[in-house]
This record gives sequence, structure tokens and C-alpha cells, in this order.
Amino acid sequence: MKNTKIAITRRATIAAASLVLVAGGAATAAATAAAPSTPAAGVAADFSAVTRSTAWNLVDKLQLKFHTYHPEGIAFAGDRIFLSSVQIIEPTVKYPVPQGRYDRTPGKGIGHLFVMDRKGNLQKDIVLGEGNMYHPSGIDFDGTSVWVPVAEYRPNSAATMYRVDAKTLEVHKQFTFDDHVGGVVRDKATGHLIGQTWGSRRFIEWNLDGKQLASWDNPGHFIDYQDCQSLPAHKMICGGITNLPQTPAAGGASATYELGGIGLLDVHAHELLHEVPFQQWSTAGHVATRNPFKIAADGNKLTMWVAPDNGDEGDGTEILTYQATVPAQ
Repeated sequence: MKNTKIAITRRATIAAASLVLVAGGAATAAATAAAPSTPAAGVAADFSAVTRSTAWNLVDKLQLKFHTYHPEGIAFAGDRIFLSSVQIIEPTVKYPVPQGRYDRTPGKGIGHLFVMDRKGNLQKDIVLGEGNMYHPSGIDFDGTSVWVPVAEYRPNSAATMYRVDAKTLEVHKQFTFDDHVGGVVRDKATGHLIGQTWGSRRFIEWNLDGKQLASWDNPGHFIDYQDCQSLPAHKMICGGITNLPQTPAAGGASATYELGGIGLLDVHAHELLHEVPFQQWSTAGHVATRNPFKIAADGNKLTMWVAPDNGDEGDGTEILTYQATVPAQ
């Protein structure tokens, strides 16, 4: 794992007049003040100062009062919140021995892209996917469109890339790809798409027509990235989780421990720049970075939005807002 020190000049503090609420109208004043209209500004520099001892404070919970199923990715676009989610109708089942390139049955499900207002009220449920491809994953907003990969719920499978107009909500089927795609960002520097395969073990770069331009192994092995966000200068930041086995005294091989974390990557150099664990927990007991994840910076303050709980767990899906203050860069 490379922990290359980055030299990034953070932009000047964004004026309070330019701040907009992106996490929901019910957010606290503190959360509102940390949500700049340019969420990517300063994130890489501020996150490079985050350590294991950085204090993250929960400042808001926004409960979603509709069937959310199993959320996967989140994106904020003006006065709208987008949440991708998979509704499982028939779970996948592991084969005793692999059949061709598959290690499990396809299962059955429905892919959703929920569109909400700032208070978390459902405006529209966009159903995405076709055939065995019903699993939406991590998503990204590029200023105009929300990019959503929908894949089979198994490794070494297939996926369709969708582009959804954030204003009109018109859906465009962009291209298909012959592997599971578990998340995507649109690189701010090149305009290309960067996706990750099952468990984020490999990254792929495409143009907007789906032509593969590059592929490389994930330089990190700490967590599996679930939802990512494009940053300036060929960078992306991801939240994720890995399930680790427990000791016999804690339940044995059948029990797992959720380890969460955040990683900053350079998609041009194919390097991991900085990575830290994140161990705060949701109402249902999941690590907060389990699935949907987005982050913003204002001065030396980071604000992070996550939604780790399923709709049928705890108090249902809640968008949790965390804040941390880092040393001035």
C-alpha cells in the first residue's frame, strides 16, 4: 500500500453566502454551513490531514420514510438527493462448484434510483436494470447527470451503465460491460468514467461510449470501496467496508466484524494516496461507511454523508451527517 504524501493547495474558504444545503432541509445549522456549492473543493487536501485520531461528530440524522430496501450509492444534485438501492426478491446462492465463470446463481431483484427533495421526501422511483442485471451500485453526479451502473449480483458477470439527467430525470442507457461494475465516478479532469469491479479489486476507465481505455488493480487491500466521488486533478475519494472473521470467543468463523474506511486515490497515477479507518456505527449497528458515501470541504472542515442501514433495519434508512475539523493546510 502506498501512502504517498500529496501536495495540494486547498482553495480559500468558500463564502457562507455560496453555501447550499445538500443533505436535506432537516439538517442542523452546523451541517448546513459545511455544505459548499462546490463540494469537491478542498476535499483532497483536507482528507490528507485526517488520521486515525481525527474526531468525527454526528451532527444530523435524516430519516427516509419510504421503502429504501438495500441502499448502495448517494449523490447530491442541487435541490435533489439521489439514492441507488437494490430490492432483493430471490437471493443468490453459491454453487457447490463454479459453473463457467459464475460462482453463484443470478438471483432476482429490482434496481431502484430514488429521487428525493432536500427533506428526504420521495419524488420519483426510477427502476433501472434488465434481465439478471438488477444491482445498482455506487453513483456519481457530474454537474448535469447522475451515473448509475446496474450489474448482476455476482462477480465476473455483466453490467449496464446508465446516465440520468438530474433535472428532467430522463434515463439514457449508455453502454454495457462484460463484468460486474460496483461503482462509478466521472473524472473531473478528463471527463472519462472510472468504475470498479466486484469488491473494488480492479478499476476500469472508459470513454462515454463505453470504450475501455485502461484497467489496473486496486493498489489498496484495506477495504472494498462501495461508493466514490470524483475530485479535481485526477483524484477520487471512496468510502467502503470489509467484513472480517471474528475470533472463536466472539462467535467463530460464522461471525464477522465490519471494518469501515475512506480512501483517496489518484486515477491517473493509479496510486492510493491516503487511507484511514472509520469506526462509527449506525442505528442498526453497521459501520457508517457501509455503502452510500459522499463528502465535502469548507475551509478546514470536512462534512460526510452516509446511509448505512437498510429500510427494514433499526429506524430504517437514515442519512447520517458527520463533521471533522482538520489542521489548516
